[in-house]
Amino acid sequence: METEQRTVTANGITQAVRVAGPTDGTPVLLIHGNCSSALFWEPLVRRLPPTLRVVAPDLRGYGDSETAPVDATRGLGDFADDVAALLDDPTLFGADARPVVVGHSLGGGVAMRLLVDHPHRVSALLLAAPVSPYGFGGTRDLIGTPTTPDFAGTGAGTANSDFVARLAAGDRGVDAPASPRAVLRATYVADPASLGTDEDLLLDTVLSTATGDDNYPGTAVPSDNWPGTAPGERGVLNALAPTWFRVADDLVAVAEKPPIAWVRGDADVIVSDTSLFDLAYLGSLGVVPGWPGEEVCPPQPMVGQTRAVLERYAAEGGAYHEVVLPGCGHSPHLERPAEFVAELLALTTVPAA
Repeated sequence: METEQRTVTANGITQAVRVAGPTDGTPVLLIHGNCSSALFWEPLVRRLPPTLRVVAPDLRGYGDSETAPVDATRGLGDFADDVAALLDDPTLFGADARPVVVGHSLGGGVAMRLLVDHPHRVSALLLAAPVSPYGFGGTRDLIGTPTTPDFAGTGAGTANSDFVARLAAGDRGVDAPASPRAVLRATYVADPASLGTDEDLLLDTVLSTATGDDNYPGTAVPSDNWPGTAPGERGVLNALAPTWFRVADDLVAVAEKPPIAWVRGDADVIVSDTSLFDLAYLGSLGVVPGWPGEEVCPPQPMVGQTRAVLERYAAEGGAYHEVVLPGCGHSPHLERPAEFVAELLALTTVPAA
C-alpha cells in the first residue's frame, strides 16, 4: 500500500494525516517518534496488506501538522489528545473504531498515554523501541526512584545545540557528526544500509521537526545538581522527561488491558540501559565531565524499567510479550520489516479486550 495525505482539524489544531486502505478495513493507528513524521512509516506501510485501514498522523510540530506548542507539564498529553481526537473522524476511521495502536520511540509513550486515557478505544498495542514508562533519563532504578528532585540532566538542556541548529537550517550534509543525516545513520538504525533508497525520504521526516522553545527541544532551567540543567515547562524533550511523563502506575491500573507486543533491537543506542543519549551513562564513560558517580546519578535502566512495568501489567490481568531482534537498532520496522509486520498482523487478529 501507499499512503495519501489528508488534512483534518481535530483537538483544535490542523493535523496532516496519511491514510491507506479502505475506511472499513481493520484499523491500525501509527504514531511516529521524535524528530520524524508520519512518512517515517512509509517503508512499513508498503509491506502491509490492503485489508488494513492505516492512519498515520504527523504529531504537532512535525511533518505538515500545525506547529502548535507542547505543554511539557502534561507529559505527552498534548500529543495523545491530538491523536485521540482523530479516532472519531469518519473520514479516517469507521464508527467506534478500536485500532491496533503502533507507537515508535516517543510515539510509544504517546500510545501508552492514549491507552491510559482511552482504554476502550485501543484493541492492542505494539510498542517499537518505546520510551520508558518512567520517562527519558533521570531515574535511579526499576521503579523510577528519582536521583534528584528536579531530574537534573534531562529535558531540553541536554539537547545537542549543533544538531538543533542544523535541524533548523535544514542541513542535508553528512560531514558533521551532529548533522541530521549523520544522526539518522548513526543512531536511528544499527546499520545505515538498512535505510536503503528511502534515506532521503526518512531524512525529510527528521528535517520536518519544528524547533524552538515551544517544540523541539523546549526550554531548560538551571539546576544545582549535575550537570546543571533540568527540564522546563515547554517543549518536546521536557514532555519526555520524568518530571512530567510517568505513566507506569496508570498503565498497570488500566481496567481494560489489551494485549501488548514490545519490539526492540538489542543494538539500540537511543532507548537502552546503556543509552548514548543518557547523560548519566555518558558521564560514567567519562564523555561528560563531572559525573558524581553511580550512587548519586546512575544510568537509567530504560529497558529494565519497561519490562518491569509490563510484568506488573501482566500480573494485573493483561498480557504482553517481548521481541528482541539481534543486531537491530532503534527502528525495528525499517531494519527488520518482515518480523515487524508479522507482529503487527498477529495483533490485528487478536479479539479486543
